[in-house]
Amino acid sequence: MADKPMFSKVLQIGVVVKDCDASVKKYADEYGIGPWSIYEFNPDTVSDMIVEGKKQDYAMRLALCDIGGVQWELIEPKDERSIYASFLKEKGEGVHHVAFGTDDYQKAVQFFSDKGRPILQGGTWEGLTYTYLDSCKDLGTIAEIYNLVPDFQWPKPQAVYPEK
Repeated sequence: MADKPMFSKVLQIGVVVKDCDASVKKYADEYGIGPWSIYEFNPDTVSDMIVEGKKQDYAMRLALCDIGGVQWELIEPKDERSIYASFLKEKGEGVHHVAFGTDDYQKAVQFFSDKGRPILQGGTWEGLTYTYLDSCKDLGTIAEIYNLVPDFQWPKPQAVYPEK
């Protein structure tokens, strides 16, 4: 048994959708969930992109909001190269991953590597390195972890819905 938990808290629930903008409108207009900050992730905005351990560019549109202290993320794949696109094709829309806090990013990556589970996907955006770990067999979902630069600040979103 581990000395202490690998993950310290739940940070985010990630949902893959076919249409980010339509999904944001449904969450906000029909359920009152929002406001949403919308961003484009692609080779122009994200560096060091990898898929299944290999350098691979991909693109997505995503929207973020807070629900009770947990970030909710809607992700629309914009090409066929990401694990989001594979998920959408194989399973349809739905919960894709849970992002967890960890006390030691490198230790968590090494823990999964030692289990023979390489990084599924990752990249660095505005000083935030996001990493998807293959935890499906053990935990029933993909785990995402972050490695942040000190004093990370969320950049201004490209769009907000509903507009203020």
